[in-house]
Amino acid sequence: MSKKIKIIDLFSGPGGLGEGFSSFKNEKGESPFQIISSIEKDGSAHKTLFLRAFFRQFEGSAPKEYYDFLKGKLGKTPEQQLYSNPKFSTEFKAASNEAHNLELGKDNEEITARISSALGNDECVLIGGPPCQAYSLAGVARNKNNKSYDGANDPRNFLYKEYLKVIAQFQPTIFVMENVKGMLSAKVNGESICEVIFSDLKDPCKSIGKNPVKGRAPHRYKIFSLQLGVPEEEIKSSKDYIVCMERYGIPQKRHRVILIGVREDLAHSVTGLKLKSSESSVSVFDVLSDLPSCRSGLSKEANSDLSWINTVKGDSVETIKALKNNSQHLVASKILDVAENLELPINSQGSVFNLQRTGKIRKKELRDWYYDKGLGQYITNHETRGHLASDLQRYLFCSAWGHVSRETGSENRTPKSKDFPQHLFPNHKNFNTGKFADRFRVQVWDLPATTITCHISKDGHYYIHPDPSQCRSLTVREAARIQTFPDNYFFLGNRTQQYVQVGNAVPPLLANKIASKVYNILYSKI
Repeated sequence: MSKKIKIIDLFSGPGGLGEGFSSFKNEKGESPFQIISSIEKDGSAHKTLFLRAFFRQFEGSAPKEYYDFLKGKLGKTPEQQLYSNPKFSTEFKAASNEAHNLELGKDNEEITARISSALGNDECVLIGGPPCQAYSLAGVARNKNNKSYDGANDPRNFLYKEYLKVIAQFQPTIFVMENVKGMLSAKVNGESICEVIFSDLKDPCKSIGKNPVKGRAPHRYKIFSLQLGVPEEEIKSSKDYIVCMERYGIPQKRHRVILIGVREDLAHSVTGLKLKSSESSVSVFDVLSDLPSCRSGLSKEANSDLSWINTVKGDSVETIKALKNNSQHLVASKILDVAENLELPINSQGSVFNLQRTGKIRKKELRDWYYDKGLGQYITNHETRGHLASDLQRYLFCSAWGHVSRETGSENRTPKSKDFPQHLFPNHKNFNTGKFADRFRVQVWDLPATTITCHISKDGHYYIHPDPSQCRSLTVREAARIQTFPDNYFFLGNRTQQYVQVGNAVPPLLANKIASKVYNILYSKI
């Protein structure tokens, strides 16, 4: 392919959307997309984004030194030895020209200059998901209970306008915009946010009163649904823009609004935009079963291997007794079996570096996506965090419940608050009112996970590992696997920041499928 399709990636986070597009290969095995500018304001996410931009410069043939870094041989950050290696000065400079630590709405003049320099007179595709906290279900609930909250004065409701400005300026042939499904029902001063956004996206220059940069003509856009593959005039409900990702081979019940805007001069010939459903769903087991077992940490007491075993075994006595008194004999029996056979995982709490897989993903298409021959068996970012000792029993109870529910065919795969023995109630006054019925949630082996969000950075209660013998929440690598990041994708920053990055990202495998649809529209046009 003589000329690649240039990609501008806004609100990039750690680069999930960009990864999907840059890793897409056409029927000839060529990579037709090139990320020329990615914009991210968060410092830790930008570090992850930059490392991936550096990796991409080698076009699928990353050097031994990159893998040495992932194996922990070149320090804890790429700045220590990898970036400073003079043999990679060209790739480092190229990554610097691609991944920018800038903020839309604040650094617009510099952002415009950098995009203009990288794009020249070429056409482009724009991708990105404006931050969505104000539209999320949790955000809406918080704002509803805040009497002083005024949506008209919340800048988060209007970050999409920064995305809109770039469309108006550079007139991409296609744009891909992702957001939470709460966007469809959110209102500001009684006006539907969804209707305003759709109207603005269809005529970006008019909506913001901004002309394109010199040399580009203004256009209107037509919005398409990926779920149905049809344009807006054929859409009967705004819900038709929601992509339920578990239907498309993503191991997660992540439901997001994804809008595909096609420029008017191309929109008349768009066909085949509908995403193809997978023949079967991808489960938690399908993507986590090859990762090594790890124990949880203990956050408020001696965090030793012996202390962990004694805590789990000792505290399980009361749990088993309480469950039997509640006639929950099968769950009690499972916990008893775990306690009697509990052994310390060989890898203890795991590690950020120098840890290896203990098995192999059973589905070839998933192995091809996650694994990298250059990395071999090695994995990264697989280190557990500390939990309260009392939470270990709650996690044990939830994962045991998940195991029993699968064996018995129960529809209740994770326990509700009403199912907990009273001694496992957390110090939360609303726990047993029904308002927080699923405050603790196990991700069962045989189903896709529930949505990974940035809340995973706060605690692990919604993300309990399905193996009762580990008594813990998911690691960053496990969350990244569920989000479909390849194993050679390394997350920088502290662990909390890594969780936020993973939770906020668009699954790269879904983005890869979207990229194939975009390519089908453009490959003969550009």
